[in-house]
Amino acid sequence: MAYTVLARKYRSQTFEDVVGQDPIATTLKNAIETERVAHAYLFTGTRGVGKTTMARILAKALNCLASKEPTTKPCCKCSSCVAINTGEDIDVIEIDGASNNRVDEIRDLRENVIYRPARSRYKIYIIDEVHMLTVPAFNALLKTLEEPPEHVKFILATTEPNKVIATIQSRCQRFDFSNISPKVIAEQLKAILKKEKIKYEDDLILPLARMANGSMRDALSLLDRLISTGEDPLTARLLEEFLGRPNAEKIHALVEHIGDSNAAGTLTATEDLICTGLGETQIVDALIESMRDLLVLKSAGADTDLLMLTSDQKAKAGELAQKFDVAALIYNITALEKLRWSVKNSDTPRALLDALLLRFALSAHFMSVDELMSRVHSGPVADVKKKLPVESKPTPTPPPRSVQRVAPSMTTPPAVAANPVEADALMESWPEVLAMIGPSLGNGTAGLLSGTAAYRLKDDVLTIEFPATGRVQKGMCEGKERAERISLAISEHFGRSIRIKYQIATEPQVGETSNPARPNGQRRYEILNDPAVKTVLTGLDATITGIEEGQQ
Repeated sequence: MAYTVLARKYRSQTFEDVVGQDPIATTLKNAIETERVAHAYLFTGTRGVGKTTMARILAKALNCLASKEPTTKPCCKCSSCVAINTGEDIDVIEIDGASNNRVDEIRDLRENVIYRPARSRYKIYIIDEVHMLTVPAFNALLKTLEEPPEHVKFILATTEPNKVIATIQSRCQRFDFSNISPKVIAEQLKAILKKEKIKYEDDLILPLARMANGSMRDALSLLDRLISTGEDPLTARLLEEFLGRPNAEKIHALVEHIGDSNAAGTLTATEDLICTGLGETQIVDALIESMRDLLVLKSAGADTDLLMLTSDQKAKAGELAQKFDVAALIYNITALEKLRWSVKNSDTPRALLDALLLRFALSAHFMSVDELMSRVHSGPVADVKKKLPVESKPTPTPPPRSVQRVAPSMTTPPAVAANPVEADALMESWPEVLAMIGPSLGNGTAGLLSGTAAYRLKDDVLTIEFPATGRVQKGMCEGKERAERISLAISEHFGRSIRIKYQIATEPQVGETSNPARPNGQRRYEILNDPAVKTVLTGLDATITGIEEGQQ
C-alpha cells in the first residue's frame, strides 16, 4: 500500500477535529443548526491553515447521506463523505483557480449550475486559489454567485484576498483563518508522534513548531522529512543537519559576544555560523528570533505565554537578557530587519553583516545623528544600544553662584559677566538660556522670545533683538508686567540685576553689504539654531567664539 503523508493522513475530518480555527468551526456549526447556511463563502488565510479542509468538512456536513438533513457531525463513512475526502464526489466539484482561470471555463461552470445534484442535497463548488481568476472570469461569475440556484453552494478559498475584486467579496460571507500558534502546533505534533509510536526528544518539538510559521501543513511536512531520516529517537540536532536551522548554541554565543562588547568574538562567532553552510539571511533571521525572545523576556517576564522556550532555554535566555536593555533590543531588531533586505541585493552581504554586528558590539563608541540632536535639547543621553554597568561617582559640591565659573556646554549656559568674552558667550548660547528660564517665564512669554537673539550686553544692560517681522512680539514683551517678568527671570538666572532693552533687527539697504564678521541678530539666530551647527557643537563638545560668513 502506498505511503500517505502525515498532512493527508491526519487531515481533520469533522468540525471537532479542526485545530487552531475553533471560532470559524463554531460559527459554521451554528449556521447549520439554525438553517442559516449562506450560498457563498470566502475562506482567506496563509497556506496550510485549514481553508480547503474546512471547505470539505462543510461539504460533508451539508451532503452526508447518513443524515436526513444537514448535520454538524458527518459520519465520514457514507459514499458521499468518502468521495468528498478524496476529492472525487460528483456533486462536490473542486476547481483549481490557478489552472482554470479563464472566462470560458467560468462560463462552463455557469451553464452547469442549473443542473441538480446527482445524489446529494447540494451541488457544491470549491474554488481554490480564487484570486488567480482573471477579471473577465470574476465578472462572469458575479451574477451566478449573487443569486445561485437553491441547490448550489460556493466556497472560495484564497491566500491573497486583496486580489479578489470587491464585488465578489461583497457577495460572500468572509472568514479569515488565522495563523496557528506554535503552542497548538506543538501539541498536535506530540499527539501524532504518539499515534505513530515514534520516539522524540522534548527539545525538538517547539523549534519545529516555530519553523512552521503558523502552518499546520508545513509542520507536518517538516516532521515527515525528519521521520524519513530514520533516526531513533528524533532529536533537535536533526533540525540543523536536515532542515537548515541555525545551531542554537552558536547563535547564543554570537549574541553573548555582542552583549559583552567583544568585537573579535563577534566576528569569530559569525564566521563559525557561516562555515556551517548558513547564508547571511539565515543568520539575520536567527538573530531576530533570538533577540525577540530576549525582548519578550525582559518586557513580559519568564512566565509569559508569548515565550515559546523550554525551561533550560528560558534560563539561558534570562542570563543573556541581562546584557541588554529593551531599547537596545528594539534598535537591534529594527536594524537587522533593514539589513535583511539589503543583503539579498548586495554583492558583499558578508561585509554588511559584519559591519552591523560590530555596530551592535561597539555601540558605546558610536553616536548617531539622532543622539547628537537629542543632546542639543536634553543633554547627554545614556547608550541605548546596550546596557552597560556604570560606576557612580560622587558629585562635587558647586561653589557659590557669585564665584562659580561654568564653561559653555550642552546643558549649562555660560554665566554672564561684564567682560566682552563672556558677553559673546551669552549671545552664542542665547537659545539655551531661553530654554533654562522658560518655566519661569511661562509658555506664552517664552514663545514670544523664541525667535529673538541676544544682541549686546554692556553695563548690565542686555539688548534683545527681534527679527524684522517681530514688531508685534516686541510690543507685547515691552508691556509693563511681561517686561518685569522677563527682567526678573534673567536676573535670577545670572545672579545679578540685569536690565532689558528691546530692538528690531535692521535689514541691509539695497547695495549695502553687512559686516561679515558680525551678522545681524536674525541671521545670528538662524545660524545658531541650524541643526548641522548644533550637531557639530555637541559632537565635538565645542564652543563658538565668533561668527563669520564667507562671500558666495
